[in-house]
Amino acid sequence: MTAFLNSFSRFFLVLMLVSGVGFSAFGQGGQEHEGEQKLDISGLIVHHVLDDHVWHLADGLVIPLPVIVYSAERGLDIFMSSNFYDEHHNLVPYNGYKLDHGHIVLADSGKSVLDLSITKNVGMLFLNAILLLLIFTTVARKYEQNKGKAPSGIQSFFEPVILFVRDEVVKPNIGHKYERFLPYLLTLFFFILFGNLLGLLPGAGNLTGNIAVTMVLAVLTFIITNFNGNKGYWSHIFWTPGLPLPLRFFILPVELIGIFTKPISLMIRLFVAITAGHIVLLSLLSLTFVFASIWVGFGSTLMVVFISLIEILVAGIQAYVFTLFSSLYIGQAIADHEHH
Repeated sequence: MTAFLNSFSRFFLVLMLVSGVGFSAFGQGGQEHEGEQKLDISGLIVHHVLDDHVWHLADGLVIPLPVIVYSAERGLDIFMSSNFYDEHHNLVPYNGYKLDHGHIVLADSGKSVLDLSITKNVGMLFLNAILLLLIFTTVARKYEQNKGKAPSGIQSFFEPVILFVRDEVVKPNIGHKYERFLPYLLTLFFFILFGNLLGLLPGAGNLTGNIAVTMVLAVLTFIITNFNGNKGYWSHIFWTPGLPLPLRFFILPVELIGIFTKPISLMIRLFVAITAGHIVLLSLLSLTFVFASIWVGFGSTLMVVFISLIEILVAGIQAYVFTLFSSLYIGQAIADHEHH
């Protein structure tokens, strides 16, 4: 406990020092005078939350990303996103294309193109996948080496989490057929957990706060649930037992809508929770620049440290909740339904 408190105090002091230097610099050199352009706080927050064709890590440190576009008029084109910016980082057209509010369109007609670019969130997706592969291939190798022995190293850290997901989340909700779905649900849990935690790092992309990503995860659960649904599952939807015949016609639309509302709720819950957390953190940090005060910066930094710790907890909770409900839906679909 003492070691944890010492580590936390050092982290807090470093964060305060970095924040204080930045806030002090803004207070001395960033004061707004008449005629100066005001800092666009909302634009900065939205820019961080949304996807982008460049990876903006810090002022003066921007990583251009590959642009891959296809259109019937111009065919396939591949180039770097840095071509869309001049030396002053202003947007300019390139090779018949232009960036319009984050979307690539044809410069002359404004028509949309098929955009297969490696964006910031796609880069985060690759990073997340690489980490998962590296970590869990190592854990699997350690498990094979340490059979009959106490786990050690990275295995000792992740094995209790894996066992918790298996024994407390998947197995109780799916039952004796759980092993068939365990690889998917473990991958789902750790993909969301890593994505949530990586998104809290400075300069990181908002991977699990992107509704396209949460939609794909929800669709995967939807497909696995309904393609594995047994006769009892579908008969319960189309011919709910124990109801008078007239009521069946009213219940049927409700049951059919319920098939789609379950994955939609999964998609929206994760998207809203992660995105809202990022917006709150960025809004608190922005208070320093709004008031141009080192004391406001001090107070907002305290709040950011506190909420960041909560966000780490939320990262785990959201991974748990998504996996829990996915297990529950799959378990309902494959359960043996008894009709009385």
